[in-house]
Amino acid sequence: MSEALRPVERPRLYEQLVQRLREYVEEAGLQAGDRLPSERELAERLGVSRNTLKQATVALEVQGLVEIRHGGGTYLRSDSLAAEPIATMLERKQRLPDILDAREALEVKLAELAATRRTDDDLAEMDAAIEAMRRTIDSGGLGDEEDRRFHAAVTAAAHSPILAEFYRQLAPQISESRTESLRQPGRPARSLVQHQHIVEAIRARAAKRAVTAVRGHVRTVGDVRLLSWQPAEDES
Repeated sequence: MSEALRPVERPRLYEQLVQRLREYVEEAGLQAGDRLPSERELAERLGVSRNTLKQATVALEVQGLVEIRHGGGTYLRSDSLAAEPIATMLERKQRLPDILDAREALEVKLAELAATRRTDDDLAEMDAAIEAMRRTIDSGGLGDEEDRRFHAAVTAAAHSPILAEFYRQLAPQISESRTESLRQPGRPARSLVQHQHIVEAIRARAAKRAVTAVRGHVRTVGDVRLLSWQPAEDES
């Protein structure tokens, strides 16, 4: 049987609702911090059940585009609801645990080596990355580029060309997990504190403390809404 004759997939209703909400936000000129109409009002205007609407807003929440405040409504966290396709989110959900396993294995060893091999120049670059991260977060940014810079500095401080090459090869996947983590509410500030703990352990040449700090950080990175999200099928 030809692959071209496989069954046609129909977009889920809540995926269509995500598109309608994106169009509404653009037409209404809403911006980050603004509140969407109530769940009841949206469901009535869109002609869908509140449960189906909830599936759409949760999909947006998982992507860090809205914040659902229980009993307080749904607020935009971005000026646009440019959402990913559900299929893309599902693919990322499937591979994220493996990425986190790889990050933990590599970053723990890199931090352990950095604590014993780092130079003053290595520390200066880590400190510069931390300070840049602080400025970006204070101005409302995620600090993702500064986060990448910090981990690059730790990798360099390990002075292990082979491990550095392994880390470079995983850079796209690591970046994906970083973005997923940093768009969780309140996560950038928490991440900054954890990076400070890592660099202080490396500064003190405390290898075991550096290992513990990195392991805790990677586990925080893995605490994301995506992994607990269960997309539902449309109601019949």
